[in-house]
Amino acid sequence: MNVSLQNIDKVSALLTVKLEKADYQEKVDKALKSFRQKAQMPGFRKGMVPMSLIKKMYGKSVLAEEVNKLLSETVFKYIQDNKVNILGEPMPDEDKQPAIDFDTMEEFEFLFDIALAPEFKAEVSAEDKVDYYDIEVSDEMVNNQIKAYTQRNGKYEKVDTYADKDMLKGLLAELDEEGNAKEGGIQVEGAVMMPAYMKNDEQKAIFANAKVNDVLVFNPHTAWDGNPAELASLLKIDKEAAAEMKSDFSFQVEEITRFVEGELNQEIFDQVFGEGTVKTEEEFRVKVKEAIAKQFVADSDYKFLIDLRKVLMEKVGKLEFPDALLKRIMRANNPDKDEKFVEDNYGKSIEELTWHLIKEQLVKANDIKVEQQDIANMAREATRAQFAQYGMLNIPDELVENYVKEMLKKKESVEGLVNRVVETKLTNAIKPQVTLEHKSISAEDFNKMFE
Repeated sequence: MNVSLQNIDKVSALLTVKLEKADYQEKVDKALKSFRQKAQMPGFRKGMVPMSLIKKMYGKSVLAEEVNKLLSETVFKYIQDNKVNILGEPMPDEDKQPAIDFDTMEEFEFLFDIALAPEFKAEVSAEDKVDYYDIEVSDEMVNNQIKAYTQRNGKYEKVDTYADKDMLKGLLAELDEEGNAKEGGIQVEGAVMMPAYMKNDEQKAIFANAKVNDVLVFNPHTAWDGNPAELASLLKIDKEAAAEMKSDFSFQVEEITRFVEGELNQEIFDQVFGEGTVKTEEEFRVKVKEAIAKQFVADSDYKFLIDLRKVLMEKVGKLEFPDALLKRIMRANNPDKDEKFVEDNYGKSIEELTWHLIKEQLVKANDIKVEQQDIANMAREATRAQFAQYGMLNIPDELVENYVKEMLKKKESVEGLVNRVVETKLTNAIKPQVTLEHKSISAEDFNKMFE
């Protein structure tokens, strides 16, 4: 066996692999013996088919399979042992590759075109200035978050007089043209409505200041702008019938229920931040603000990495790539796409490849490694962040661990977590090395940068 690499230019090379009979024959013989042991043919007992017949039937396919397996292992090992920094996969040479005939040949020569990564140096220093956006936590954000906590601890209370967003329960009855209960008409006992969500303001106004036992006349079709789903739900009929239902209805109010927010008290303090962590409303507001700010750090770091990418891409400049070969690789990886797809997307793929190579150098230079514990911790962080979006900060560890276990079972989730660990560690490593240009910004303006 002989393997050699010949550089064609700075970013491409020709890899040649020569295999002799001695390199593969033992593997071929072993595979044929395995076939013989399993072979069942008329006239022969199992495992007793003559080897000459086995070779005649399977020899060529076994030879091809074993040579290709050995070839793949040899190429991979050579690239790994010699630390050849390749892009994509080795591609069979289209011009110089000799014809292969497994019927007559015993020695084989395989030629592969290799795309090499360009040589460059990606470094950062204090001279590199990168924007870093500090997202402001407004009083409105804190108030809204606190309101979410108190609403979760709220309860429904029965009241005597209707106010906006109250819930009504009562007897709903279809009326005839004279305004009397329609014989055989629709009647719904215990019908529940929230007039605040009616589409028509005039119909909505009918229920203003309504009291228990009041009987009110309204038109559901007008009130909900003929929405068949809303009408079907209220009148307990199918959507087709609801779309045609335009009668007036009476509604006798039997019950008025109002949602009352919970009080901001020690119970909520303990629910959110753990027992005894917070004692006063002032302390609670400070902690809520800190929690929101912590959630924003990940967003700020994400934007920092985008801006760092821009700075380093400009600093590194345009790199040389073996364009023709990379386009071949791109076509091979997208067999269902046409040539236009490759031409339209090649520029963007090179941009992403350049950033990938820059990032690889930075990861290596900063000795960034990903351990299993890092992946699990990132899964926990992602889980808690997900709950935090709904204001749930003090999640039991057992619940978090159950979510983490499920995440770590999925290959796609693990790959995503590994990428997040790398980017988080890289961000934390690079921030002290460059000059951060801090800029305060509102959450609204920050989000506009991604529109």
